[in-house]
Amino acid sequence: MLIVLKNTWPLMLGMLLLTLGNGLQGTLLGVRGSIEQMETQMMGFVMSAYFVGFLGGSRLAPILVQRVGHVRVFAALGSLVSAAFILFPIWVSPWFWIVLRLVIGFCFSGIYVVAESWLNDRSSNDTRGQALSMYLMVQMSGIVVGQLLLNIADPAGFELFVLITVLVSISFAPILLSSSPAPIYATAKPMSLRELITASPLGCVGMFLLGGVFASLFGMASVFATQRGLSFAEISYFVTSIYVGGLLVQYPIGWLSDRIDRRLLIVATAAMCAVVSVGSLSIGDSLVWLTLAGFFIGGTTNPMYSLLIAYTNDFLDTDQMASASGGMLFINGVGAMGGPIVVGYLMTIYGPSAFFGYIGLLMALIGGYGIYRMTQRASTTVDEMAPYLPISNRTTQVAVEIAIEAVEDEQADQAENP
Repeated sequence: MLIVLKNTWPLMLGMLLLTLGNGLQGTLLGVRGSIEQMETQMMGFVMSAYFVGFLGGSRLAPILVQRVGHVRVFAALGSLVSAAFILFPIWVSPWFWIVLRLVIGFCFSGIYVVAESWLNDRSSNDTRGQALSMYLMVQMSGIVVGQLLLNIADPAGFELFVLITVLVSISFAPILLSSSPAPIYATAKPMSLRELITASPLGCVGMFLLGGVFASLFGMASVFATQRGLSFAEISYFVTSIYVGGLLVQYPIGWLSDRIDRRLLIVATAAMCAVVSVGSLSIGDSLVWLTLAGFFIGGTTNPMYSLLIAYTNDFLDTDQMASASGGMLFINGVGAMGGPIVVGYLMTIYGPSAFFGYIGLLMALIGGYGIYRMTQRASTTVDEMAPYLPISNRTTQVAVEIAIEAVEDEQADQAENP
């Protein structure tokens, strides 16, 4: 692990600072929008714009990297992100914020592509798995701590937006000043959606619905908490619980995933999330219960992403997995685009409790479709299963390919040294 840190510390430090800023901005905008009395439905469009931009960036960023190189793309996108953050409090308009969120989503997608390519290049066959694990841990830690930064200044002022801009601006310095050469960008061509759906209908349908869950959960949680009357500190604790749940439950789910029928685990996890979400409709404004609900919902939805990818890989050859990952990320992104818009509309009509109701409905649909698919296809034996890859939905296709390469390297080592 020390060798990994020695080779990648500029990237890890830069990503920590970057995710601190990105983690804070989503929660801050939800709170600030409520302070400025923006309509809940309009906030749904604002939050959705990030995912639209991220999806577009995942398609265009690789082309930019191939044309002008990693360093120029990294510096240009970083400058745009830093400028966009400081513009939010200057003109408080939902339409202006939609444009800024669109730009930020696009830029972060490209930044992650560059960062993950750099990570892959700086890793050897022996350290690739450890490097990816550290990268994901740093990314999640930055997002979790970023929520708590909401407490250091008044969200109604400029200070927090300035802090985000500073964090993002200095995050690029360790990477751009690193002496390591820029990597050569290469990624697999995405598998066609038709091939992907044929290979795993449950994986594709589940990933589409999960996109709506993720976008609603991480885009509208602060809006929901504000409407429930929570204080700024309580909002930060509630949102933090969602991310902490996703971080801590990832590995127990992964352990189970490699030992039992994955469809059964998908159905059980989705059902538990749906039950807790529906049960949360009547828990009132108790911070303790809201935090517990957030922890449990985050802990069941976040691992579902890796679980669906692993289940889909069960029906693919190893050389198809990298190509399939691009299609799965695209399907998830399409589902994410509409999530905040729909939940914002429902919250406008039915009140803030619709936030939990919508998440519960989508997870129930995943579980229900999983039960149907169990009647249509025989189960895969444990020996035939592909390894579970603990991947975050905030990564790009490059990270999935790194995880697949790490597993292949580990399997090759085991074959050589049984």
